[in-house]
This record gives sequence, C-alpha cells and structure tokens, in this order.
Amino acid sequence: MSGGISIHCVDVASGRVATGLRVALHRLDPGGEPMAEPLAEGNVGSSGQLQHAGLSSDAIGAGGYEAVFWVGDYYRAQGAQVPNPAFLERVVYRFHIADPVQHYHLPFKFTAWGYSLFRGGA
Repeated sequence: MSGGISIHCVDVASGRVATGLRVALHRLDPGGEPMAEPLAEGNVGSSGQLQHAGLSSDAIGAGGYEAVFWVGDYYRAQGAQVPNPAFLERVVYRFHIADPVQHYHLPFKFTAWGYSLFRGGA
C-alpha cells in the first residue's frame, strides 16, 4: 500500500494558505519526462492542501514525479501587481520516491519572487 503524497501551499507574502493555487502532479516516464495525464490536478482548498484521490492511491509508487505550481496565475487572480510574464509563472519541482510505503509531504512556501519546497516531516 502507498503512503501517498500531501501538498500544502502557503503564500508567505500574505501569511495565508494559497487557496485557489493550481497544482498538478505528474509521474515521470523512464526517460525522465512528465507523462501527459496528471495523477492529480486541481486548486488548493481553504486548508492549504491539494485534495485529490490520486495523491493517496496505489498509483503513487517508486519512481519520479513532477509537481507544477501556477504561481503567476495565482498572484494575478489575487489582484497583485506582478509583471507579465511574472518572475515565477510556473514552478516545476521534480522528486523521486524510493520507498512508496512512506508518506511524502511537500510544503510549498512562496512569494511572487521566490519559493521553498522540500520533503516535510513524514
């Protein structure tokens, strides 16, 4: 059974969770390229997390993944004055799972100008 992935997003510039931020999670093929169909995709909810059944399914196994965060669209939707294109339009984060029984938590903390993304406490 898979330990799954959780994704939690915080807009540290405002000090709030990033409700409405679009996020997608893709599996990487053996050549390291993202597969066309995402395993999970949607907007971050009021808890700051992406809620999607694919994140806790048996589809989460050993291998490579790519998480994509639409930061530029998020800030434009918030009415923020960001350049077009924004400094960070999309943030792409590639990571690998060696032990799919473990839970992988990805806290994404960001502003319009930078971000921090890492494996959080399991």
